[in-house]
Amino acid sequence: RAGYTLLPLDLHFQRGRIKVEIGLAKGKKQYDKREAEKERDWVREKARLMREKV
Repeated sequence: RAGYTLLPLDLHFQRGRIKVEIGLAKGKKQYDKREAEKERDWVREKARLMREKV
């Protein structure tokens, strides 16, 4: 399916075999990506300003 990703959640050995538990994840919407990027930029900018201030 488009827009979904399979993720390995757990990987372990059981009786000589490898068991993998997988999950199905849905990607972020475009507006969520923009919001997360703004938040990251603001945190980075705050850290830069605090370094310059000291």
